[in-house]
Amino acid sequence: MSNIELYQYFSQVPDAALQEFTKWCILEQSQAAGFDFKPDQTKLQNLEPADYIQQLIDQFMKVKPDPIRAGLVAVIAGKQSNQHNLSGVAAMVDFVSIYVKLLIPKDGTEPTEAEGILNKASQHQYDQLVEIAKKYGVTL
Repeated sequence: MSNIELYQYFSQVPDAALQEFTKWCILEQSQAAGFDFKPDQTKLQNLEPADYIQQLIDQFMKVKPDPIRAGLVAVIAGKQSNQHNLSGVAAMVDFVSIYVKLLIPKDGTEPTEAEGILNKASQHQYDQLVEIAKKYGVTL
């Protein structure tokens, strides 16, 4: 299993699918990194997908159980995401998917173990994106 580059698929799916994927990354996958995030639903009501994604990411990024680690991971995720040259919603989703994935290997795992965890997280993200895209009539 290898590290799947999801960014290449983000422009192929509608914003509503990206909203669902982002919500999954933040609310479910981030739990593997020890985040128990509960968004303020009143700020998310009746928003268009792009605004919803931005608001959800904004709320999530303010929750930092380990601020030093979260800050370092944010810098790494930002650098990786910038290299993908995406814009708009796709860029936001790319950043948060990388950020969440990089938060998962915690507690001082060894490099080979961490790589395996990252690869598994990448595969899990890809599988979830494929399932969500199917609901919107997109085959990846």
